[in-house]
Amino acid sequence: MSQLTSTHEKVGYLPGSKPSTHTAFTAASGIENAVRMLEGRWKLVILFNLFGGRLMRFSDLERAIPDISQKMLIQQLRQMEADGIVTRLVHHQVPPKVEYGLTAWGQSLCPALDALLTWAEARPASPDAQ
Repeated sequence: MSQLTSTHEKVGYLPGSKPSTHTAFTAASGIENAVRMLEGRWKLVILFNLFGGRLMRFSDLERAIPDISQKMLIQQLRQMEADGIVTRLVHHQVPPKVEYGLTAWGQSLCPALDALLTWAEARPASPDAQ
């Protein structure tokens, strides 16, 4: 399989970055795995509430996302914790206090999601427009 290359001479790699060694198959597979970690109706909403180093208690997240059920919030947080995106900080006190925040790796998603949002906002008005 051939390596991926830039599609135009003006398109290159970011300064200081190395050329990709991905093939079309490994690149697609890697993106598929990344999307799988972020799929779900609420994961991106949870992420955007936690960006910027914010720590939020479970009840604060519930209030910030009023349409999510408690069961779904727990499920989504557990999945993101298992994937290494979210950290769960337990304060041993009475009553128990649990806060959620992003790991450094989770926080590093911010520029990628910002670029994706910019890309989506630049969508042509009609599908035929170029």
